[in-house]
Amino acid sequence: MHILIVEDDEVARDYLAKALREVGHAVDVAANGLEGLQMASSIAVDLAIVDRMLPKLDGLALVQSLRATGRKMPVLILSALGDVDDRITGLRAGGDDYLTKPYHMSELLARIDALARRGDSGNAEANTKLKLADLELDRMTRRVVRNGKKIELTAREFQLLEFMMRHSGQVVTRTMLLEGVWDYHFDPQTNVIDTHISNLRHKIDAGFDRALLKTVRGAGYRLSAND
Repeated sequence: MHILIVEDDEVARDYLAKALREVGHAVDVAANGLEGLQMASSIAVDLAIVDRMLPKLDGLALVQSLRATGRKMPVLILSALGDVDDRITGLRAGGDDYLTKPYHMSELLARIDALARRGDSGNAEANTKLKLADLELDRMTRRVVRNGKKIELTAREFQLLEFMMRHSGQVVTRTMLLEGVWDYHFDPQTNVIDTHISNLRHKIDAGFDRALLKTVRGAGYRLSAND
């Protein structure tokens, strides 16, 4: 599942992101409410975890803005405010669940699973399949097909392609790939990204009418159906 964390506490944010990645989720993070709203509005997100008290735009206003624009992904609100009235306010603002800090990671993961099942029951195919032009990726079966032809990918190539498809049309930087695919928060000074991009490009583009995976000189890479 692709999860967006909106949390201004860097230590808490990094800890949660690491825990979610360790159990197989793709994770993006935002450090304030405005950044979180922009990301939640522009990229495909299965679930958002939103701290209630955020700089620039508080968590409840963020959730209300998402609902007002029709974004229906499940939202789990995290907050140090744990009174009944606080929880009710969070749920009425558009949150699907409300968890009080401090929390046990096992409970948070269980709540994420419950929210995912709730979302899947209404739109399972949309939550498990990604599509760009004639390229299709099924997250449940881990099957990739382009123009009817099955494409065999390694586990890392699959993860890389899923990340690129979730950010299709956008320039994806090396830093984004290191953090989102390899969970590195530093540059290892290797050609690991170049090697995997090259292998992935060969598998999804070679022999087809048009290239989808493009290099944006000096910036990064973009997966796009537009020339």
